Amino acid sequence: MDLKLVKKLLDLISESEVDEVSIEEGDFKIKVKKTSDVPSPAPVQYQIPQQPQTPQQPVPPQAGGAATSAATEETKKEESKPDGEVVKSPIVGTYYEAPSPDSDPFLKVGDHVDAGQTLCIVEAMKIMNEIEAEFAGTVQKIMVSNASPVEFDQPLFIIKKD
Repeated sequence: MDLKLVKKLLDLISESEVDEVSIEEGDFKIKVKKTSDVPSPAPVQYQIPQQPQTPQQPVPPQAGGAATSAATEETKKEESKPDGEVVKSPIVGTYYEAPSPDSDPFLKVGDHVDAGQTLCIVEAMKIMNEIEAEFAGTVQKIMVSNASPVEFDQPLFIIKKD
């Protein structure tokens, strides 16, 4: 089928009151449908996956019975328990470690923070929200990478209180 013929067909359909036309010619098929006043379906919403947390290595089974497995479970609990207080995101947004791309980060591991000191920025709907320390302490771990999405109540830092 000739492209000029297709264009002419489209022009004719747009000027007419026909809503839909389907034409088959050999192995060439074309279907033209005018947009209608019917409301379109709801927009598709996408969910951004969270950054993976540090993977935990599986513990191989050992021959030692219940005493060994109980000791292993205690060790796991101790390893998973943070050495300090977990500071969580109060809002959903994008985590930024510095006030601008070319400036130094607010914190590094090992830094001392005071109550009220800015820890990071979480951007939500083009609003930059400064997240402040609620207590003084030393930064033990930063759990989020710069410019990554964060969820409500997602751990951001581990800070050991003074």
